[in-house]
Parts: sequence; C-alpha cells; structure tokens
Amino acid sequence: MALKLYNTLTRDKVDFTPIDPQNVRLYVCGPTVYDLAHIGNARPVIVFDLLFRLLRHLYGASRVTYVRNITDVDDKINARAARDFPGLALNEAIRKVTSDTEAQFQADADALMTLRPTLQPRATEHIAEMVEIIEKLIASGHAYVAEGHVLFDVPSMPDYGALSRRPLDDMIAGARVDVAPYKRGDMDFVLWKPSSDEEPGWPSPWGRGRPGWHLECSAMSWKHLGETFDIHGGGIDLVFPHHENEVAQTRCAFGHDVMANIWMHNGFLQVEGEKMSKSLGNFLTIRDLLADWPGEVLRFTMMKTHYRQPIDWTVKSLEESWKTLDDWYWLAGDVAGSRPAEAVIEALSDDLNTPKTIAELHALRNAAQRADGAVHLDLFAGSLRFLGLLQETPSAWAARRKASAAVDVARVEALIAARLAARNARDWAESDRIRDELTALGLVLKDAKDPVTGELKTTWEPAR
Repeated sequence: MALKLYNTLTRDKVDFTPIDPQNVRLYVCGPTVYDLAHIGNARPVIVFDLLFRLLRHLYGASRVTYVRNITDVDDKINARAARDFPGLALNEAIRKVTSDTEAQFQADADALMTLRPTLQPRATEHIAEMVEIIEKLIASGHAYVAEGHVLFDVPSMPDYGALSRRPLDDMIAGARVDVAPYKRGDMDFVLWKPSSDEEPGWPSPWGRGRPGWHLECSAMSWKHLGETFDIHGGGIDLVFPHHENEVAQTRCAFGHDVMANIWMHNGFLQVEGEKMSKSLGNFLTIRDLLADWPGEVLRFTMMKTHYRQPIDWTVKSLEESWKTLDDWYWLAGDVAGSRPAEAVIEALSDDLNTPKTIAELHALRNAAQRADGAVHLDLFAGSLRFLGLLQETPSAWAARRKASAAVDVARVEALIAARLAARNARDWAESDRIRDELTALGLVLKDAKDPVTGELKTTWEPAR
C-alpha cells in the first residue's frame, strides 16, 4: 500500500516517495528547554512518534533517521536562568536550566510511550555549521552585515512565503517583532546577533554573538540529514515565521528548490473549549497530567483526533480513553502479538488517519472475543503494541487504576471473589447483594468470559 501524507507546501495529499529508501529522513522541531512542556507540546511528540513507527514498519527500523532537536540557546532561556538562579554566573545558570528542563522533557516523552528519536542534537553543538551557512548566504547575496548583526535579505528570494502563503501585509506584521533601524527591509530576519559580556556567545567573523532561532534548525537538519531530506514536521504555529525562514536560509545557502519534500504540521490544541493560557488557569503541563493519568491515556486521547485537526482536550475524553484502555488491557494485556493488522497499517498510511485506525482496533477487539478469535486477538494485541499501547503488564495497569481510587483494594477483591462464589453456587440473591455493596463503594463492575478459558472474569474500576 502507498503511504500518503498531506504536504503543507503543496496543500494536497501526496504519495510519499523517499529520496533514498535505504535512509528515510525525518526532522521535527523539538523543545526550547526553558520551561516544562505543556500538553500542546506533547501533540507533535506523539504525532511524529506514530509517523516514525510507521516509517520503520514500512522501510525497516535501521533505514529511518528521525532527528528532533533541542534548542538550548535562546533569549527565553537567558531570562529564565537570570530569574531562577540570580546567584550564579549566567552561563552556569543557563546550563542548569537547560539540563534540568531537557531531562524533564525526556522523562515526559518516555512516559507518553514514545520511541527516542535517532538523534537529538543540541543547537549549541552546531555553531560551526551555523557560521558556515551564514557565510554561504553572504557570499551569494542573500544576507548582509549591519551593526554587528547578520540579516537575511528577504527580497533576494523571489518566492519567499511559498510555504505559509500568507498575504504580504501579514508577513510584514509578523516580521515586525524585530524592529530595528539597521534592517534594510521590514521582513528581513536575524541570522546572527551580538552578545554582551553577560550573555552566551561564540566567536564569529562578525564578532562575538549567538545565532537567530531559525538558523539553528537549518544547521542541525543539514548536519544530520543533508541539504535536502524527506519530511519536516512541527506544530501549525511554526509555519510562519519559523519554517518559512528555515526554507529561505537552507534553499538559498545550498541552491535547491526545496529544503524538505514534504512538510507536515499538527493542529492547535485547546482545553475544555478554550485556548490554553496561564491567565485562564488551564495551562496543563505534561508532568502535572501524568500525576493523575497514565501516559497511555494521554497518548490514546491525542490519537482520537486526526493530527491536522484542532483538538479539544477534556476530562471527559480522558475518562473515556481510560475506560477503553481498561477493556483492551483486560482482553489483550497478556498477549504479545506477533504483528500489527494490515487494516491498521492501511489506515495509518492514509495521512496518519488515527480515527480510522481506532475504528479498526474496535473491530479487531470485537472479533477477538468470538470463539474463533485467537488470530484476531493476536493481531489486536500486535496492533496496540505497535501503536505504543499495552506497554504495562495487566496487573500493573490494574494496580494503577485501583490506586486512583480511595478504596480498600483487599476488601474489594474479597467481595468480588465472594460474588463469583455466589454466582457459581447459583445464589443470585447473595450475588446481587454483593454487587450492590460494591456499587455503593463507587465502583463499576464488568463481567465477561475469558476468551481462552471461557471462565467468568470480573474486573472493576472507580466510577469517574
């Protein structure tokens, strides 16, 4: 089956054909490590993890290179370091902020059951590549030096704006964040800027300074994936100006028609119908959410909406996800699964159509519970594990669910055992009495036959 992906550059869904099937190359913009990652940051982490898994399945795990960068030089980092560690020298404070924040980000990403990218380069390790790109741009007439700054000359690129397709006035307004008298044009953007003695900086032909944000990704993708590569991903908020400026720098430095053949962008996230904001009190960090919800619940909730569509993050959706995963763990949690179902791969191959993928999972789950469902059960479990689900043992999952409720687990288990004994003795009145007692404790019971042994099994969960 052909892998089809929506290309922001061309505004249509296209067949994916890698430049080199022996080395499929994917770059995704990673975190700027100055603060805890929020649930909106988790969306591209999960989306492109699914793409990474799919590419590995289609082309072979050793033939896919996934690069997600770490931005560890940025004015926001400088400000956070000065605020949080006023007693330390700035460079020492910056190292502490970036190392601590990166470690937390990696822990969050691991808890979301994502695979580690092939490479996670840090911006500060690629200053030489940034300087080289700037030198190429100056030599070719696409950049100029002004008052210790180096700026990209936007009018020198006739088709600047092809990725975002924004009206000229919108692009000018977006670029005016950096208003400066030394700029030749309103849309020109910084490639290199001077650093004071108190700020982080590196020697360069234009004086001690530091790179512009956009330049960092151009340098890291070039270093690890080449002058052109297959797929570039990120959030929809990065299309302009970040990705537009990446395209400009890279294409003009190396003289190619494209930087990446396909550009993929995930949609925005809001919380309970509102834009996420600290002022509204609905700013949700991944770490805070993981204190209340398993990472697989967060992951599955994200998968229920197609990656290009806006997603409304709600408690109701999280609760529904947890209940669905409870059922899937009950049925397939102890099944290894040899491979994912072709229907699941086919759904994902249609531009990561996760809602269709989940529909296929429900169909597999129903087929697996039939008397002849052993093959379906294997495909069901294999599909879930392929998608980064069923990563815990059934007992660990059940313990997590039970720990979320303030109940006496030993008492509950004893009551369930007594109820099963009453049912086996056909003492329906006692069985019903115990069920009522468990319901009064705020629990929901689920009775079903084991698909292998045929024996009745009872699981429970807190009523949420």
